[in-house]
Amino acid sequence: MTRNESDDPLSSLAPFLRVKPELQDFCRFGGTWVSPHEASGGAQFHIVTRGHCVFEVTGHGPVKLGAGDTLLLPHGDAHVVCSVSTDGTIRSIVTEFRNAIRTKLTPGVACDTELVCGVLRGEAASEQALIAALPNFVVLRSTRLPLAERLHMLAICISDELDSNETGSTIIATNLATALFVMMLREHLKEAPPASGLLALLTHRSTSHAVLAMLREPARDWTLDLLAKTSAASRATLVRSFRKLAGLAPLAFLTELRLGFARQRLMTTNDPICVIAADVGYQSEGALSRALLRRYGVRPSKLRLGRSG
Repeated sequence: MTRNESDDPLSSLAPFLRVKPELQDFCRFGGTWVSPHEASGGAQFHIVTRGHCVFEVTGHGPVKLGAGDTLLLPHGDAHVVCSVSTDGTIRSIVTEFRNAIRTKLTPGVACDTELVCGVLRGEAASEQALIAALPNFVVLRSTRLPLAERLHMLAICISDELDSNETGSTIIATNLATALFVMMLREHLKEAPPASGLLALLTHRSTSHAVLAMLREPARDWTLDLLAKTSAASRATLVRSFRKLAGLAPLAFLTELRLGFARQRLMTTNDPICVIAADVGYQSEGALSRALLRRYGVRPSKLRLGRSG
C-alpha cells in the first residue's frame, strides 16, 4: 500500500531538504593517525567504508565507528577522527588533489581504514531550521548491509558526478546529496524518535501540516483559525499538541520560526534588512529589529557585523 504525503512527513519535507553537496575527502589511512576537522558552515558527514576509527568532539566521549557506520554533525562542529590504535608513531597525512576532491593518505603503511567525508550545505532558512533541530551529532550504525551499501553508493555517485564536470552534473549531485541526507534523517528518526521540538512537530499528524505551512509561507498573516483549518484539527487540539511537543502555542512557535529565519539571513547574506523583514512577516525594519532585540538581545546590525567575528 502506497503511503500518502499526510502519512509520510519526510516526503512532505522534501522541498525543504535540498542541500548543496561538497564531497571533500577520500581518506585512506593505516597505522596510527589523527585527522582534525575544523568547524564548517554546513552539516559534516563521514561514511566509514572500511575498517574502524574513533570520533571525538568536545563535550562528548570518544565514539568508535566501523565499516558501514555514518557520522553526521548537523552543526558542523570542530572534531577529530583518529585511528583505533594508539601504538607507535603518529603517521603524517599527505593530501593529493583530484580536481576539487582531496585524497588523504598515510604513506608507507598498508591502508586499513577508508572514509568518505563531506559537507551538506542547506541554502535556505527552512533547511537551516531543520538542520538546527538535530542534535550535535548523529551516529547511524549500519547493522543491515543493504543500508551500508546504499550510503556508500550514494557517496561514490556524488563524487563521480562532481568529478565528471559533465552537463547536469551539479543538479544530479545535489539530488543525490538530498537523498543521502533524507536517508540519514530517516534512520535517525527510527533510532531516536524526537520527543519534542521541530522534528517532533513534523512527525505528528496533528501538527505537521501547520508547521509545513509556516515553513512554506512564513510571511503569511497566519491566525490560529487558519492553522487549525490547515491541520484539519480544532483550535484546542492544535494548541494542546503544540504545547506538548514544542512547549509553545502555534503562533508563538511561528514567531520563533520567523525570527530564526531572519537571524540566519542576517548572518549569512547581504540582503537588505527591510527585505528580510518583509519576507519573514514583519511590516517594517524597525518591527523586526525590536523583535530580534527582545528574543536574542541584539540588533540586526550587530548580527550582520558578527559574521566575520
